[in-house]
Amino acid sequence: MSALTAEVKDAQSPVARWLRSTFPHHHDVQADYREAAGAAVVLPSATVALGTQGAAIDWWLRFLVDPAPSIALAAAGLRARRVPCRRAGLELLHDLGAVDDEGRFVGRIRPDRFADRPGEWWARVSYALALLVELYRAPRIDGSRLMRLGSESRAADLLALANADEVADLIAMRDLGVERLLPALPPGPVVTGSTFDGSADLNADADLIVGGVLVDFKAGQGGRPRADGSRAAQLARGDLDQLLGYVLLDYSDTFTLDTVAIYAARFGHYAAWPLAELCARMAGHPVDLAALRRDFARVVQTELPTRA
Repeated sequence: MSALTAEVKDAQSPVARWLRSTFPHHHDVQADYREAAGAAVVLPSATVALGTQGAAIDWWLRFLVDPAPSIALAAAGLRARRVPCRRAGLELLHDLGAVDDEGRFVGRIRPDRFADRPGEWWARVSYALALLVELYRAPRIDGSRLMRLGSESRAADLLALANADEVADLIAMRDLGVERLLPALPPGPVVTGSTFDGSADLNADADLIVGGVLVDFKAGQGGRPRADGSRAAQLARGDLDQLLGYVLLDYSDTFTLDTVAIYAARFGHYAAWPLAELCARMAGHPVDLAALRRDFARVVQTELPTRA
């Protein structure tokens, strides 16, 4: 089954075509976002693996806001492939309280149990979980750092895979998130890694839903370096489509979403849009969200499966 993130990046996808024809007006939203975000605050060194780093800061931000996050995707990675790092991965998940002594997944973890751990430990755990999820999501893993581990490797070896620059970069993004993300979030129930009714049709799970707000974390470093070395924020059309896709895949309005947001982890910028206003602005007229959800479900269920 395909994933929402892949479909919105492909302009030939029925999902992307429908979203872009239904919501054609995106340039003003992008321009406003770019101006408000300013320049990047935390920029990575050349030794940082950006893809894995983005997934790692996603995990750490979830641990900051969710008192009982699930790390089921990391466990799914270990089940998805026969890899030499299995012992090391299971040991880490056991240490976190996610699997029992028999290696069976038992549920959510409690970050407050590890409140006394230093930032370096959190950074390395988050990076290790990102690597394990890649076992589940990535089409190829032969280049993964996990391949450096053998069948006798332990959790400590897995935690050592993040290099010093990656650890420092994650800590800097965590500090910025504590300063700028946490105060911006509304009160209310917190859920991370949420799936939707439509996730059975198109793979999709949201980073964070809190108090009716769906928040997507982005760790991109922005556009090309300017003369002074700074970088400006970017909001791709696919990023907006991803937000809208999450909302529309909530066919039965289970989460009663009223706002969508992006938190740019390297910019410390939290951008939130009331859902009705964003949809009307991008569509060019007020919209009937329930009707759009039905139309989107038809596209996902009938047009996407027939795509060559």
